[in-house]
Amino acid sequence: MAIGDPRFDGWETVSTFEDQKTALAWRDQLRQMGVDAACVAEYPLDRLGRGDIYLVVPRDQWSRAKEIPENLDD
Repeated sequence: MAIGDPRFDGWETVSTFEDQKTALAWRDQLRQMGVDAACVAEYPLDRLGRGDIYLVVPRDQWSRAKEIPENLDD
């Protein structure tokens, strides 16, 4: 989980989450499918791992990242 990390400036948001556990699970799923995904937040999470968490990917991988959750139901 990156907090205010400038390395991810310009990456595109795929989804937002309120808890770290769920966000990391989705990040790991995308990574297993070959997408460079990261979880970022502008501010530190609370003691329970909650906050505004963004699942982000490089711009050139956004379409692929958006397709993966849509196809999981198939």
